[in-house]
Amino acid sequence: MNSKAAKHARELLLKEYRGVLSTHSKAMPGFPFGSLVPYCLDAHGWPLLLISRIAQHTHNLQLDCRCSLLVGERAAVDVQAAGRLTLLAEARQLVDPPAIEAAAERYYRYFPDSADYHEVHDFDFWQLQPVRARYIGGFGAIHWLDQVTLGNPFERAAEASMVEHMNSDHAAAIGHYVKLAGLPENAPAELVGIDSEGFHLRIGQALHWLEFPQPCSTAGAVRQALVALAGAERWPDSQATSGQCLT
Repeated sequence: MNSKAAKHARELLLKEYRGVLSTHSKAMPGFPFGSLVPYCLDAHGWPLLLISRIAQHTHNLQLDCRCSLLVGERAAVDVQAAGRLTLLAEARQLVDPPAIEAAAERYYRYFPDSADYHEVHDFDFWQLQPVRARYIGGFGAIHWLDQVTLGNPFERAAEASMVEHMNSDHAAAIGHYVKLAGLPENAPAELVGIDSEGFHLRIGQALHWLEFPQPCSTAGAVRQALVALAGAERWPDSQATSGQCLT
């Protein structure tokens, strides 16, 4: 498997937060049915959806769990030259209460408005378990990938604690990350998620994923990376191929 292509495909999945969910149509057998859906990644690194029980795509998934999620670069001018990922997956509704609670806690950080309609209306959490992926990184860069996603090493409480600490005590550092990365400053930024390769900021309704200079597998390593970025004058180049932040 092409590890570089897999990394780029995973980065695209992390950087974007909505895609086209294609399901097998129940109303029109034999035809694919596309829906635009928001998502974040769960602890497995799999897309996590919150969808209505009355939605057409939900009826389709209840009949046939096989689906795909198409994700492309949101700001691409030339879509033929831009990266895009088609993730073939099997959709599974979360029914275990602890799993639903964990999903809700994470999803609400990414999409805070979703808490209202999840509690009031008939919405359920579904996860997309990847089967295979087709990644196109531009002209001629075409790959079938058997493994794209990567599990999050930070347990639910550990990640939530880091996120809360940064938002409560280090708003200035978060503001610096925004400037450093050249992100929009039209609204206050909040940290909403951390994984081994980077972290998500929410600015208004938009989500942005920023990559760590080196992968981090422990909370201590994340702290070192965030402190270093808070004092940096520019966003460091990724050193993922030359070393890892594992302490």
